[in-house]
Amino acid sequence: MNHVCWILGGRMFVDCNEAAVTTYQNHRLQEGAAPKSINEEVEFLLRLLGDPSDLLRVRLRKRKMLKLKVGRSIAKAYTAEEKERMLAEAKKARSPHIFPAIMLALNAGMRDAEMKNLTWAQMDLAKGYLTVGKSKTEAGEGRTIPLNTALSECMGDYAEWYRQKFGKPQPQWYIFPFGKPVPSDPTRPVTTLKTPWNNVRKNAKVEGRWHDNRHTLITDLAESGAGDQTIMDIAGHVSKQMLKHYSHIRMQAKRNALEAIVKKQGGAGTSREREGAEGVPTKSTTVVVEKRKAARRNPVTASVRSSITASNSNGDYSAVCTDSQRFEGVSPQKSPQSVVSEVHRGVNRRAKSKILIGSSGRTRTYNPSVNSRMLCH
Repeated sequence: MNHVCWILGGRMFVDCNEAAVTTYQNHRLQEGAAPKSINEEVEFLLRLLGDPSDLLRVRLRKRKMLKLKVGRSIAKAYTAEEKERMLAEAKKARSPHIFPAIMLALNAGMRDAEMKNLTWAQMDLAKGYLTVGKSKTEAGEGRTIPLNTALSECMGDYAEWYRQKFGKPQPQWYIFPFGKPVPSDPTRPVTTLKTPWNNVRKNAKVEGRWHDNRHTLITDLAESGAGDQTIMDIAGHVSKQMLKHYSHIRMQAKRNALEAIVKKQGGAGTSREREGAEGVPTKSTTVVVEKRKAARRNPVTASVRSSITASNSNGDYSAVCTDSQRFEGVSPQKSPQSVVSEVHRGVNRRAKSKILIGSSGRTRTYNPSVNSRMLCH
């Protein structure tokens, strides 16, 4: 607003044409303003113009002058070593604001504007939380952020310095008061932290932006296993797409996650080897157990197989039926149920019928004497 009034304040609305917008853009670029900031200011100017701005938008868009090209900056998350160096330099800085401001950014994820407009009415050190006021998004406005131990200790020390400097803090006073180079007016908020931040970053030999502190907190929360909804409530995001944009899972975290799978698989293999060494049923033993269970469920089939095995082991192959015997009027003399009942009653006949296995898998008995009588008839 101030830049627009200063550069174009002497013009009439009818004089705000394509040439006026181009002049404003060039003037701001010479001042070192970022293209993104200039685009936002031009958009504000067009909104002030009202309906006549529609035609102006079309003309500027046709000439590709509506928005300046914005370089896509690559966001990052600071490492633990970089954070330690920045905090160490911030403690030694001349500005009393920079250390608590960085702590708020790294531990609460507050945006720059949210932080500068923070008042003591929004900070509850006794209960350990703060309430965000006016925010960039609707989801961010009014959100509550708990103070962890590091941030609570930092803000407690800062409150003591504030009390010595200005007296007892009033609810409407700003936490970061106005004044350069020394804060002097708590009823007005600080305008910028750009100079002390650049000094801290330069002395700590760290490359990055102020907004990367917010990226760092969201990344740390994601790597710690916090849920998406929890992270969005802390950061004030509306969608998971924006959350994904802010989260930069570090390479070491990805490596640790993949190594955890290898360790889990190795632990399972060791467990199986230990079970086999201690006599715990392995795969082969389990098969034997299953066969025994099947034998209990079908005792007839089990007894038949055992009889054949015993006959073969004693060299008695007469019990095995030849192909000719199978088709010479062999008829079953006993049903499987009768065989089972006789076995349970202890019946032991000397001339026991020989057991045959038919081609269909059914159990048959063969009695030579009976068969010969059938042939005679």
